[in-house]
Amino acid sequence: MGIVVVEICDGNMITIIDLESILEQEFPEVAVLMSDCLSFCGMCAVRPYAIVNNKRIYGKTPEEALEKIRQAIRDELAQYDI
Repeated sequence: MGIVVVEICDGNMITIIDLESILEQEFPEVAVLMSDCLSFCGMCAVRPYAIVNNKRIYGKTPEEALEKIRQAIRDELAQYDI
């Protein structure tokens, strides 16, 4: 398990990107968890998002969301001086 946890709802439009492979390869400190539902009803249908260490990160497109998720991971890792 990583020190940064990224949670993704499998009904979310961000799943068109293989986030698990991308993020775990780019950031070995990250664990990506896929869930049936993250209980943010309706958000999956509205915009691509993920939860990074309990913070919702979203964008207008999956690609924009991915960039914001990467930045959120960098911000979390900076707290550990990694």
